[in-house]
Amino acid sequence: MADTPAHLAAHPLPAGERIIVTVGVMMAVLLQVLDTTIANVALPHMAADLSATQDQINWVLTSYIVASAIALPISGWLADKVGRKRLLLISVVGFTIASVLCASAVSLSEMVIFRALQGVSGAFIVPLAQATLFDINPREKHGQAMALFGAA
Repeated sequence: MADTPAHLAAHPLPAGERIIVTVGVMMAVLLQVLDTTIANVALPHMAADLSATQDQINWVLTSYIVASAIALPISGWLADKVGRKRLLLISVVGFTIASVLCASAVSLSEMVIFRALQGVSGAFIVPLAQATLFDINPREKHGQAMALFGAA
């Protein structure tokens, strides 16, 4: 821990606060994971509603994956610049807004753009959630925190 800068050191929380933060973080992850899988199920309905062919509607999935893949590598750097907590909150709010925009999309182009915004916002949620769980738990509880994360 001596090599860790003070602003990056873990800050274990009391058990009650740790539970509240863990539930909040896990809900954000669940939101992101559910949305990723829901799009696959909804694709045929979206194709019909947006008058898109099967090849065209696949861009809804592709835009999310590509945007997420581009954004993910900068998550650590951005968290250092903005702060983990702030970036996580921005990501959840951005993801939620992008989800509402997806629900209101009236064209394939809009849906693809809004899904890309969702992908960028969602890319930061999982790594920040894991980092947060490490931060709020004492070292001896890290294994349990990651087991809970994996189970959820």
